[in-house]
Amino acid sequence: MQMIRLKVLIGGAVQGVGFRPFVFRLAQELALKGWVNNNSQGVWIEVEGAQDVLKVFLLRLEAEKPPHAFITSLEHSWLDPVGHSTFEIRPSEAGEKTALVLPDIATCKDCFCDIFDVSNRRYRYPFTNCTHCGPRYSIIEALPYDRAHTSMKGFPMCPDCQKEYEDPANRRFHAQPNACPVCGPQLEWWDSDGKPLAQKDEALRTAVQALQAGHVVALKGLGGFQLLVDARNEVAVQKLRQRKHREEKPFALMFPSMESIRAVCDVSALEERLLKSPEAPIVLLEILSSGLNSAIAPGVAPNNPFIGAMLPYTPLHHLLMADLGGPIVATSGNLSDEPICIDEHEALERLRGIADFYLVHNRPVVRQVDDSVARIMVGRELVMRRARGYAPLPIMVRRSLPPMLAVGGQLKNTIALSRGKAIFVSQHIGDLETAAAFEAFQTTLVSLQGLYGHHPETIVCDAHPDYQSTQFARKNGLPVVAVQHHHAHVAACMAENDLEPPVLGVSWDGTGYGLDGTIWGGEFLSVTGVSFRRLATFRSFRLPGGEKAIKEPRRTALGLLYEMFGPEVLTMGDLAPVKAFSATELRIIGAMLEKDLNAPVTTSAGRIFDAVGSLVGLGQETRYEGQSAQRLEWSLRGVATEAAYPMRLDRQMDPQEVIHNISNAHGAAGNPQASIIVDWEPLIWGILEDVRRKIPVGIIAARFHNSMVEAVIGVARLVGQERVVLTGGCFQNRYLTERAVGRLVREGFRPYWHQRIPPNDGGIALGQLAAAGWSQAALRRETGQDKPAGLSAQ
Repeated sequence: MQMIRLKVLIGGAVQGVGFRPFVFRLAQELALKGWVNNNSQGVWIEVEGAQDVLKVFLLRLEAEKPPHAFITSLEHSWLDPVGHSTFEIRPSEAGEKTALVLPDIATCKDCFCDIFDVSNRRYRYPFTNCTHCGPRYSIIEALPYDRAHTSMKGFPMCPDCQKEYEDPANRRFHAQPNACPVCGPQLEWWDSDGKPLAQKDEALRTAVQALQAGHVVALKGLGGFQLLVDARNEVAVQKLRQRKHREEKPFALMFPSMESIRAVCDVSALEERLLKSPEAPIVLLEILSSGLNSAIAPGVAPNNPFIGAMLPYTPLHHLLMADLGGPIVATSGNLSDEPICIDEHEALERLRGIADFYLVHNRPVVRQVDDSVARIMVGRELVMRRARGYAPLPIMVRRSLPPMLAVGGQLKNTIALSRGKAIFVSQHIGDLETAAAFEAFQTTLVSLQGLYGHHPETIVCDAHPDYQSTQFARKNGLPVVAVQHHHAHVAACMAENDLEPPVLGVSWDGTGYGLDGTIWGGEFLSVTGVSFRRLATFRSFRLPGGEKAIKEPRRTALGLLYEMFGPEVLTMGDLAPVKAFSATELRIIGAMLEKDLNAPVTTSAGRIFDAVGSLVGLGQETRYEGQSAQRLEWSLRGVATEAAYPMRLDRQMDPQEVIHNISNAHGAAGNPQASIIVDWEPLIWGILEDVRRKIPVGIIAARFHNSMVEAVIGVARLVGQERVVLTGGCFQNRYLTERAVGRLVREGFRPYWHQRIPPNDGGIALGQLAAAGWSQAALRRETGQDKPAGLSAQ
């Protein structure tokens, strides 16, 4: 029989998923000889046997790969045999770092059974894992993925664990974080000064008692600290709100089981699948009318018909929830607007005055990874905060990109780096408005680049000169590309949906730096890749008080009404936003608007949502971002109408006149004005008339949403571009997105929206790299150069 040698290099998410054990077992089954190992590029395999058998081996590699693995490349070559006598797993090799790091994976069914089986040596052990589940991204320090390159390196395996690790028939065969009560990490229970009061299982049971007694417990979890209270205890919930400075924003809840979630929430089959998925995100669910009872305290989600629910995703959480028997608030371990703590000694300082006790462990968390948030929309999942379970898996693009780094925006910051055809997007970092948040941004940047040995040639940022991320980019010393904010939103959705230009991008959010120095946010862009045209935008209006208007929809409403009525609006005492101010406040606001003082101009769709919420009386002030728009969406429940208010489309100029390239994002050539103005004045007249007639708020809200969708349809008809991309924070609104998708399809257009990358500013870094990549490719085509030569250096 003719022997031949097959050499295979597999790239993708193939480390930390049991790929080498799978290859070992497959080779043994087929009686093949050779070896497999991890290296920084993925998995190397060298195997010898009959060619027909090796072809079967090659086909089965892809067809039968482990469930959490995915293959992005498989290169193989046929060579002369060298006479291998066995098949073995060899030590890993270093090299160029291109392998994919897997996200942290929720506890599998087998490990769940282990921790609740009294005869199992891992009974009630909170750090149980195997090749199918457990920590990955939160513990890895370097590639390749081996125990010596993780925070488990300080826990040598005991003989029993080592035997499992070396047994091809065991599911813990080469499970890098493998551990047990004898050799693995352990729990401790600390008081507020860090004094240990209990260890191991006693620490866990004491934590349950503390939660039952109404205390706030800081738990060191998978990717950092969580703050926990009993979700049935209103006093405890309010205590946490007061200490965390979180007035009304709903808390996420962890439930012990699907049955306990169904007792409180309406759960569809798709939502249940998402809750039970290996990613195990927080899922936005509607509360049953019968759910607002003793099952959860009112303070968990005040005046909110939705809550974020999740199931336990680590053995520690499973044990805690089983002992407690009811839902807990499980919110990020931080003060509002700060990153989560990952170190127990840091937590003692930063969470002092918030937590009463600390349930900690001695396995280091390498990088902060918050809980992801998702919801079901248009029959599929939409990730609203991308972190645990999703990061740092890449978005694959069609063309290889030079090494670039994108630093994202100011809010909901993420960073991204390009490597070949892969764009790696970091976990959610947060708003870069505090020193702690900016430090976390820099730490994440160093960590992600270090993991992949990434050395960028170019740094990409937002066009806003005052963003912390932009200022960081301009001090970095590398050539800088500035990408306009809404261009980046569209490019992110295009990259995720594997779309090549051109498209019509509908980019709606609260704020973004416009090329004319105003605040954009209601944009219709023709994106051709390196350039875009601002085809349409909403009629502009002023925001009296600037940043204050974001937290006070009444100010936004007055700014919008001032455009219609002028100073007379300040005397219209029957209007809700006017009634919300004192006479002195109205005079001050009137002076701002009349003299153009601290009243920036905006076209923001998000602010239009705020203004309408104020006009219909759904709230004149907000306690957290997006609250006013959410109130409008909530009021739609149970309402069905096709009616819409009119909206006028005024053509201003030929769109050919307004082309903008990313390379001139500051002071772009051409006129930044849009060719079509979407005038909201007829819409507002309709709303004011319906308010006067006391039409139910839900009906008004539905007509308003329908009107916004019809604006999309109207512009799409005028433009004539079949492919329409829906992006920006406004499209987290399920009604808006689902209606827009449905109407576009009925009108013969092809809509695209987000799935695994958030439509909000969490997707900006991806869009920055996608847009910069188009620019790099265009420059190479024009110059014939393989590498960029000073592109967009600013």
